[in-house]
Amino acid sequence: MARLNDWRWSPRPALVRYFCSTAPRLRKILQTECFDRRTLVVVLFCALIAGSGRAQTTDVNDIHVVPRVTEKSKGAPKQDLVTPGFTTHVRPMKVDVDLVLVPVTITDPMNRLVTGLEKDNFQLFESNSAQEIRTFSSEDAPVSLGVIFDSSGSMSSKMDRAKDAVIEFFKTANPQDEFFMITFSDEPEQVSDFTTSVDEIQNKLVYAVPRKRTALLDAIYMGISKMRQAKFAKKALLIISDGGDNHSRYTEGEIKALVKEADVMIYAIGIYDRYFASSEERLGPGLLGDITELTGGRAFTIDNPNDLADVATKIGIELRNQYVLGYRPNKIMRDGKWRKIKVKLMPPKGLPPLRVYARTGYYAPAE
Repeated sequence: MARLNDWRWSPRPALVRYFCSTAPRLRKILQTECFDRRTLVVVLFCALIAGSGRAQTTDVNDIHVVPRVTEKSKGAPKQDLVTPGFTTHVRPMKVDVDLVLVPVTITDPMNRLVTGLEKDNFQLFESNSAQEIRTFSSEDAPVSLGVIFDSSGSMSSKMDRAKDAVIEFFKTANPQDEFFMITFSDEPEQVSDFTTSVDEIQNKLVYAVPRKRTALLDAIYMGISKMRQAKFAKKALLIISDGGDNHSRYTEGEIKALVKEADVMIYAIGIYDRYFASSEERLGPGLLGDITELTGGRAFTIDNPNDLADVATKIGIELRNQYVLGYRPNKIMRDGKWRKIKVKLMPPKGLPPLRVYARTGYYAPAE
């Protein structure tokens, strides 16, 4: 109680001080003749309210923190965080290279390779619109190449000659080329990653044993997928098989759509018996022919395994003696649609009718 009576310790010391300061004025009011009890009550009530309000505003025990408001300058520009070493307000550079490269192979009526042609001997069309050939070359450029080797059970009598064909094919290789190999029976298996060592591929080939069924389409899918890791712009697959597909998850339509999107040439050597034992084998030549034609490669059909090595050598030489035509489309439309390509030949006078092998088109970029 002593603490409450002492104004220095009272929670409302300002209220006591207020009554002390107003005591003389109250005394004068009480001494007036017009004063009555009702007036006294009103005066005391007002005094209490005024004193309480003043006490609240001056009480040191009540702390009110008001946040400091800083007005932003209307004309000040907004500042972004800047990473050291980079400048703001500069658009990132984007380079679009719209050059379409078309590898072309020319053969005579005897299926022999024709070399020595010039740029003026070619015409290029995209969707029936003539295109200007901006680049032309016939040099032996390095190749990223994958071998797709059939090791299914039906290859039993042809396995040794097929292995010899692969060895002969690698004899035509450029020292800078890179290779990988996939074998397939009832499922594909990558037996060698990209390498520049021909010996490494040959050593892996020794362990290929004929067994089970034929998942040719699945092997092509694996080969196209592997080509995403290729180092060189020129990419090709070589398929060696003796029949059609009978054990793949992927369909023929899916694989054809895939090879149309991929910038990979596909060559095939089909080793077929004189009499097809099944409908899959009967459809094999047409399957490989359609797939290779889409890419600008071609399929070779042989019925004598002794010819395997010669055909493999021919493909290797052909890969390294192609013409490469480059053009920028007259109308660049990024709609992701298929663009049809046609290469026409204007050979020098005196040459027999020649055949042109080139990719049939490409998918335009989507953006």
